[in-house]
Amino acid sequence: MGAQYNQLAVAQPDATSDRADLLPLGELLGLEASGDSAFTGMPHMGRPPRAFGGVTLAQALLAAGRTVDGGGQPHSLHAYFLRSVAPEASVAYEVERLRDGASYAARQVAARQDGMTVLSLSASFKKPENALDHQPEMPDAPAPDDCEAPYEAMARERPERYAESVIPRAVDLRLVEADADELAARADGMSRRRCWLRAARPLPDEPLLHTAALAYLSDLTISPTAALPWERHGARSARRSRVMLASLDHAMWFHRPARADAWLLYAQHTTNLSDGRAMSRGELWSQDGQLVASVLQEALIRHRPAAA
Repeated sequence: MGAQYNQLAVAQPDATSDRADLLPLGELLGLEASGDSAFTGMPHMGRPPRAFGGVTLAQALLAAGRTVDGGGQPHSLHAYFLRSVAPEASVAYEVERLRDGASYAARQVAARQDGMTVLSLSASFKKPENALDHQPEMPDAPAPDDCEAPYEAMARERPERYAESVIPRAVDLRLVEADADELAARADGMSRRRCWLRAARPLPDEPLLHTAALAYLSDLTISPTAALPWERHGARSARRSRVMLASLDHAMWFHRPARADAWLLYAQHTTNLSDGRAMSRGELWSQDGQLVASVLQEALIRHRPAAA
């Protein structure tokens, strides 16, 4: 497994569009060092008026990784979204070094905006090693080019909304048409979804940045999966969402290195709805069938009251 991390630097990403309107995800996740264990980054808009939680999650992981020496890479993270983030103000990331061992390192990150803690993240890092390597089979899915591209449709049909958006210009997303099992699950309120996604522009050959980008991508569709019985993907709809969603906590395990600018299949399913919360699981697969990461997220879910 150790050699695979070295291969990341020479592997070529899939061809991505050269359209001038696309945004570089690597720059959106950029951090500025403000001390030995302190960094600053900018969020961006998600569901108005809040910033997208995935960018704060990814920047917190990047901040933690910037303090780890010796080649250690993230293998897990656990985060709580504590407050909504304003998209127009910077976020400060303070990293606490919990452990530096021979193989493993642990970090705690507090993300603060205007002096208030908005996210708390714990992350564990390890040095790669050669070991047992087994996984389940990858779910079936048509090729990305055979799937719906909702952000491209948004650019054509609602250009003003597309032009002022960040995520649709930073991420390439393809929605897999729901099969019979997925439609049946949605009818029962326990929805499932598959989609392909990747950074819209190539990323630098930095393993930590690609792992942080995976964290960013993992937060994009997993909570909306729980809302599928009541509404379509947000890029497909011009009307106000009927469901209120907000990420509460997010856990992720990184199994194998992968490029975030190459196609990844994201298989997601909701496992529980109760007490105004939705629990959803996800798996990220590389196009050649490698299980890259596993995701577990709990989100607030409520039906919005009807407009007066």
